[in-house]
Amino acid sequence: MIETDVLVVGAGPAGSTAAKHAALGGAKVILVDKKSEIGSPKRCAEGVSKKGLKKLGIEPNPRFIAKELDGVRLVSPNGTDVWMTSEEIELPEAGYILERKVFDKFMAMDAARAGAEIKVKTLVTDVIKSEEGYIVTCESMGKEFDIKCKILIAADGPESHVGRWAGLKTSQKAVHMESGIQYEMCNLHFERDGVIEFYFGSCAPGGYVWVFPKGDDIANVGLAVIAPKADKPAIEYLDDFVSKSPITKDGQAVEINVGGDPVGGMPKKIYDDHIMVVGDAAGQVNPLTGGGIISGMTGGMYAGQVAAEAIKDGNYSSKYLKKYDTLVRDDIGHEIKKYSIVQEYLLTLNDEELDEIAAEFQNVNFSKVSTTQLIKNLIKISPKAALKLGKIFL
Repeated sequence: MIETDVLVVGAGPAGSTAAKHAALGGAKVILVDKKSEIGSPKRCAEGVSKKGLKKLGIEPNPRFIAKELDGVRLVSPNGTDVWMTSEEIELPEAGYILERKVFDKFMAMDAARAGAEIKVKTLVTDVIKSEEGYIVTCESMGKEFDIKCKILIAADGPESHVGRWAGLKTSQKAVHMESGIQYEMCNLHFERDGVIEFYFGSCAPGGYVWVFPKGDDIANVGLAVIAPKADKPAIEYLDDFVSKSPITKDGQAVEINVGGDPVGGMPKKIYDDHIMVVGDAAGQVNPLTGGGIISGMTGGMYAGQVAAEAIKDGNYSSKYLKKYDTLVRDDIGHEIKKYSIVQEYLLTLNDEELDEIAAEFQNVNFSKVSTTQLIKNLIKISPKAALKLGKIFL
């Protein structure tokens, strides 16, 4: 029996951040991941904001930054596009496209340097609650062993077996689980360098198509759909886009990634006695964009900090760990709720309405690139949007 103060399951950005902050706070931490290589395979379009990294105290490193971004292009179903790049507006804050295979390892190494012990290729097969915490059964390289912990942090992605095994209702309804698929491609032809592109409408029902450049002629080209709104598998929508887009006409895929993206917001309960759930497992994802790196790491940071405090105080009760829930909801909960309403509104729009909005956007002077700025301008030009979203954003 291996004993530790804190056991973190899942070494994605959220889990590694939780392990790092728990260890920095003085707790004895073990971080386990089922993969033999942390960060691979990726299940992500890899975009983050500069502001988000700064907030988490992460210095940009050329090793994990594939491309610095120069703005955004939005494309409606009929091809009407809206450019918001340095050619049109001043860009005080943009973002980066990461190389997740490097970034995830970098974050795990950060946790290790803070004092966490890391076990790769270690699959959790069972979770049993005890009076003193949890006994977690693991399997690695054909051997089975148990880890006894006072606090368990579940960071095992959208399927989150650990959270459910521990009795928390973390599952998302089908209507709130986007099905994503992505190619990493080369030999692409971009109209402008360093611009992330979004395509809306029936090309990806319930979601959107993205083209996220990674330098030279390389990009992540993918989409997400909501199954109840789609009439064919996600890969067929993606292959259809790739076959028709001038960007990808000569493109070749060198990698394919698939996965679910929980966009239903955080469940009511993401903690209990001796346990906290973070990242995708806790629905810490922007429902509008589907992005969850920064928000998941934010959840991981608070969980790690609270875990360390709980170990110091010898109190692992639900009442004590509620502090994590309060911190994370105060920080990102309002944004998640707000953008969930926007997502619900966008799901009501058909291709013609999206084309009309894009045409109106041609005459709008954007002062900066931000999701909030986009929505505020949408409210100004669309009575329907003003009715649905006006009270929230104005």
